[in-house]
Formats: sequence, C-alpha cells, structure tokens
Amino acid sequence: MENQNNNNSKLKAIILVLSLLLLASLGYMFKMSSDAKKVETELSSVTVEKETALADLAQLKTTYDAAIAENTSMSEELIAERDKVVKLMEELKKAKVDAGILASYKKQIANLQSKMNDLIQENESLKKMNQDLTTEIDSTKTILVEAQQYNQVLTGQNEELSKTVEKASKLSILNLKTGAYKVKSSGKEVATERARRADILKVSFTIAENKVAKSGDKSYYIQVIDSKNNVLGEKKLIEFGDQSLTYSFITTVQYENNTVNVSENLPGENFEKGTYFVNIFDKGELVGKTSFTLK
Repeated sequence: MENQNNNNSKLKAIILVLSLLLLASLGYMFKMSSDAKKVETELSSVTVEKETALADLAQLKTTYDAAIAENTSMSEELIAERDKVVKLMEELKKAKVDAGILASYKKQIANLQSKMNDLIQENESLKKMNQDLTTEIDSTKTILVEAQQYNQVLTGQNEELSKTVEKASKLSILNLKTGAYKVKSSGKEVATERARRADILKVSFTIAENKVAKSGDKSYYIQVIDSKNNVLGEKKLIEFGDQSLTYSFITTVQYENNTVNVSENLPGENFEKGTYFVNIFDKGELVGKTSFTLK
C-alpha cells in the first residue's frame, strides 16, 4: 500500500512537470508567432514605404523631364539634378532596405524635392521674364514696322511734294516774239519782213511772276536757226549732262519773283530768206520756241 502511494506521488510529479513544460512550450510558440507577425508587418511596411519612395522619385524625374523639355537657360542644371534622381532610383530598386536604411533614403529624397522646388520656381521666373521680353520685342518690332511703313509713306509724300515744289518753282516764259528790224541812222528800229533790209533780229519775252521760285540772276540760252539750218550768233557749244547745245547768245536777268520783260538783239548781215526758228533754253530744258519768215 505504501509503495502504491509513492508511485502515485511520482506520477503526479511527472504530470506536473510535463504540464509546466507544455505551458512553457506553448508560451514560447506564442511569442515566436507574435515575433514573426511583427517582423512580417515591419517588412510589409518597409516594402510599401520603398514603393512610395520610388514613386516619389519617379514623379521628381517626370517633373524635371517636363522642365528640361522647355529648353530654358537652366536646362543644364535641371539635367544634373534629374540625373541625381535617376541614380538614387536605381540604388533604391537594388537595395535590401530596412527601416533605418529607408529613413536615409527618405532624407535624400526630401533634399532632392526641396532642391527641385527651388529650381522649378527659378525656372518659372525665367520663363516669365522670357515671355515678357518676347512680348516686348514683338511690340518693338511692330512699332518699328509701323514706323518704317510711315516713313515710306512720308518719303513718298516728300518726293511728291518735292516734285510739286520743283514744278511750281519753274519760271514760265510768256509772250515770246521774234522778228527782223532795220536800224536807221537815228537809231530807230523799224520792223521788216525783207531779209536784205534786216540789220538785227529781235527776241523778246516775258518771265512770269512766281513767288515760289528762287530769286537772283537767271540765265537763258537763246538759239536762232536760219532757213539753212545754221545757228546764228556766237555759235558756242555747251553741255548739260549727256545733252549738248549750240546757242546764239546768253541773256541774264535779275529775277526778284516779279514779272520781268526781256528783249535782246542779234545783229547780223546778209540774212537768208526763209523761215527762222528761235528756241529758248533754261539750261538743257526747252522753255519757249517760235518762228518767223523773211522774204
């Protein structure tokens, strides 16, 4: 009986020990399970944060690409910063990260984002300045084109005005009269139509009043041609540019913008019968002509 009681006590002790071991084992297994879930949760969180960080870097690259495509004066600096983002993306994709390493990457990304914000803001300012400058240049070009067109109009008007003034300032020759005269011993001049009786050929005309014309000495070249096409008088040759003129004599008068009567005599002898032609030239321009006949 005593042995049986001892055996029961030992059995109870063994059962108690086994129970304690079981409880300890269950506790350890629970802890291991909790730790595994914690590690799994941490790994899942790191993975999500890594993907988020890569997405942030991808967005940075897209923003830089768009800014670089605008081809501003900051393109080189923008490209350099974009390359830093691409390099960090490649590193992060290959890295086996934990919370500590990921925090370091996040810090670098934050620095890159801050740098990007500064550069993009500066780039926008430069774009605005360029747009304003372009608008100003376009406005200036428009003004210059309008000014050139206006100048062309003015030039045309001035040319027309100059032509009008030049035309208006020309002197008119009026009342051109010619004829032959016999000079008596008393000096009296008597008109004649007989060639053998003529001593002089008289040329007279009137310079009309012109308040626009330039005052001062005014010279005219008188050309008298007989019936045999001979130039009478001095028969001097003068050239005006590519034109040449053989004239009989020159008459010079003082012109003061008022009407002036001019009368000149061309002496001669043995005048030919026939028709005579008298031309008056203002330099190379014919301003008056007439004719008369001697019998």
